[in-house]
Amino acid sequence: MISLVIADDHPLFRSALSGALRSEIQGIDIVESYDLDSTLQCLADLDDLDLLLLDLNMPGSGDLFGLIRIRKDFPDVPVAVISGSEDSAMVAKVIDAGALGFIPKTSEPSTYVAAIHAILAGDIWLPDALRIEVANQPKPDLSMQNKVAELTPQQYKVLCYLHEGLLNKQIAFELSISEATVKAHITAIFRKLDINNRTQAVLVASSLKLQMVNAS
Repeated sequence: MISLVIADDHPLFRSALSGALRSEIQGIDIVESYDLDSTLQCLADLDDLDLLLLDLNMPGSGDLFGLIRIRKDFPDVPVAVISGSEDSAMVAKVIDAGALGFIPKTSEPSTYVAAIHAILAGDIWLPDALRIEVANQPKPDLSMQNKVAELTPQQYKVLCYLHEGLLNKQIAFELSISEATVKAHITAIFRKLDINNRTQAVLVASSLKLQMVNAS
């Protein structure tokens, strides 16, 4: 039996893909998640997961942050990215970030099945039309995404609140902690991200499209 998680914020897409895969793969076990928080919880709860099908643009998962966070926290879980975009530069980035495949959302069910079986067999799966373009892409710089993935869940929340423009006392209220603790978190964020001020922190959060999740 194949066990997988479909992580996508569009319920109609999840339902359609789940139905198609169940009709194509006998005995497949599918769990659905809708944002980074629920995906992390699924991965923590499932012991024998074979594959995660991950949408890059779920809430909390902007750009490559979600993928890198998942690869950091669950390095043994194979991940294939599913996306409506087929930009070769983006595909190259997700493969370099640790994904074992890229499946366009518009693919036929048979293509999903072929990709899943190839990845479970240990291969990296890409659409034939993208293989050469992806191979010719320059090596992406994933340093900032990796730095953000090293933040603790509380530090990540503080960074998101900085992005929203909250003052220290407002962040303290939202997280039920003292202002001194907020300041300590901000200092740690600056150190980990190698930045010097709140403006730079906001720019980092904006560039990675970070959103608040109830990460734990």
